[in-house]
Amino acid sequence: MLRTFERAALEAGRAIIAVLREGFPVAMKADASPVTVADEEAERIILAHLARDYPEIPVVAEESVAAGSVPDISGRGFFLVDPLDGTREFVDGRQEFTVNIAYIENGAPMAGIVYAPALGLAFSGERGHAERLVVTEDFTVGARSAITVREQPADRLALASLRHNSPETGTFLADHAISKCTNIGSSLKFCLLAEGKADVYPRFTRTMEWDTAAGDAVLRAAGGSTVTLDGAPLTYGKTGTAADFDFANPNFISWGGRKRVLEPA
Repeated sequence: MLRTFERAALEAGRAIIAVLREGFPVAMKADASPVTVADEEAERIILAHLARDYPEIPVVAEESVAAGSVPDISGRGFFLVDPLDGTREFVDGRQEFTVNIAYIENGAPMAGIVYAPALGLAFSGERGHAERLVVTEDFTVGARSAITVREQPADRLALASLRHNSPETGTFLADHAISKCTNIGSSLKFCLLAEGKADVYPRFTRTMEWDTAAGDAVLRAAGGSTVTLDGAPLTYGKTGTAADFDFANPNFISWGGRKRVLEPA
């Protein structure tokens, strides 16, 4: 499955970079988030790969959902796709945007890939094994190396959203005696935890499942965890709840090694 994910993500990344170089208009969706032809073309490419190799598995993809196309996923595994996470970074000329593909089974992210085409890096994971991939200028994988979370040091490094920080994040850092915090966009935050370059990512503002599933899959494969504020694993496929929109995440904390509960330092 990861090979399909790789092929789809690399081809989508090539299309995104082509759009970036040529220039593009920006439209706004109903939720006031931006969308570009790069989002749409990348999603088209990914859906074609998944339909070819896994025609029986439904796909929940961000732009398709925005257009009203939502498959029935009840009682079955499904794919979650965010073809361009960090569209605002993409529009602003930053390099942190990513392509995200994940497979969900029984509410858990079992396999996923996060590809940052402008950085030439990808991260993938499944069944307890995660990798960092160096991607060449011709959009092929040039090198692979296994990654794992690190044991959390006394002086922990937190990650926070570049654009969606909150007062609760500051409170969390103070309560857990974490003095170092780096802001970064997109799902790369999960990947930095997964490769042992950071220790915790608290999120107290809105995310959707396609924003987090691929990165969460990589993190869990590398030995980390993502939990809700009550300590339970973050689940996927959340539909039909009166409290929120379908596929919306609650607040969560992603951890690298060891300390995976909300405990003081």
